[in-house]
Amino acid sequence: MSHILDRPVWNALNTRHAALAQGNDLAKRYAPSIHPFAASRDESLESLQALAEIASPGETLIFLQADEFVLPPGFTATATALGVQMIAERHMHVIEDDRIEKLGEADAADMLELATLTKPGPFTLKAQALGDFWGIRENGRLIAMAGERLKQDGLTELSGVCVHPEFQGKGLGRLMTLYAAGKIFAKGEQPFLHTYASNSVAIGLYESIGFRLRTPMNVAVIERQA
Repeated sequence: MSHILDRPVWNALNTRHAALAQGNDLAKRYAPSIHPFAASRDESLESLQALAEIASPGETLIFLQADEFVLPPGFTATATALGVQMIAERHMHVIEDDRIEKLGEADAADMLELATLTKPGPFTLKAQALGDFWGIRENGRLIAMAGERLKQDGLTELSGVCVHPEFQGKGLGRLMTLYAAGKIFAKGEQPFLHTYASNSVAIGLYESIGFRLRTPMNVAVIERQA
């Protein structure tokens, strides 16, 4: 029996992020200004064709799912990778730290700048449409952040964890991960996250603070041909 997190994008777009969804009962995506994630209901030709029809020529979409990836008609894969999905197996309390503040619309440009520099994953000026974000500033500069991304019933993905290169090695990544996880738990939800299977350092960090491996994930960046 499949788990709701086996197809996290599809299930988010059909539940808590339904208001952000574009598409139909066979295939859905986020608005391009929010995130390039897209998903089909299954790997049937009918569903994959529906997915192809909601993308414009030259447009890039990102797949993230446990199921084997099948390329939709009219697309080419520009990158594929094996990822892992991890889920918090123990409760984490909210950390009290006066340096951490909730980020808002006025912080969007700084958030994008930090994400562009550190490359935690796809990020846009409208990333806050997906959920809450928190960060740390030093002398007015945003140096660390973490936030929420995909959401399903009772579950929230912890994402966007990044630390400015000048401040790495000081435990800020761990701090922001624990802080965001505590905030998610405080809402009565269970945090989960994704990272690349090859990123043993990140996996080790997440395991050390209470996350466990749930399942391998397939990641694909695909582009619709003209």
